Amino acid sequence: MSDFGAPVAAPWRASVVQDFAASELFDRTFQEGMELVEETAAYLDGAGRHDSKALSRSGALAYAASSMRLTTRLMQMASWLLVQRAVREGDMAPADACQDRYRITFPQGPVEPHEGDIELPASLKALGERADRIYERVVHLDQRMYLEPGQDEQAHPIASQMERIQAAFSGAA
Repeated sequence: MSDFGAPVAAPWRASVVQDFAASELFDRTFQEGMELVEETAAYLDGAGRHDSKALSRSGALAYAASSMRLTTRLMQMASWLLVQRAVREGDMAPADACQDRYRITFPQGPVEPHEGDIELPASLKALGERADRIYERVVHLDQRMYLEPGQDEQAHPIASQMERIQAAFSGAA
């Protein structure tokens, strides 16, 4: 157990985390991810506000859902990348970064289409597509770095909790 009561990571896993944090792949992924966060924030606070005002009620609902999904994915991805950067800069021990609370959640699958989706601004759609690609890349990196050899990704406790939450909300709609 670590000082915080969390299980200590296997030594090989901490080494993988340390190696990734020092890699060129991390540099590129971090830069791309943070640039997308900034670009998305600028759009949503600027042109996106203008674009959303021109939408019908259905389009505005689709815009709100899409922008929330986009910002949620970007926040998860940015948090994960910032943990990796903390490892790189020596602000966090690689073993501490292996704790489940620093893992990225697994994707829930395709989003159900909404009748207002057709009205979504092209800029928002493009940001969403880019965010989906980098999020999937980070999920892949997370799985490669943190899953035990031979471990099924669905066995991860966060994934099963997210599935239960999604099922609960799907039934309420």
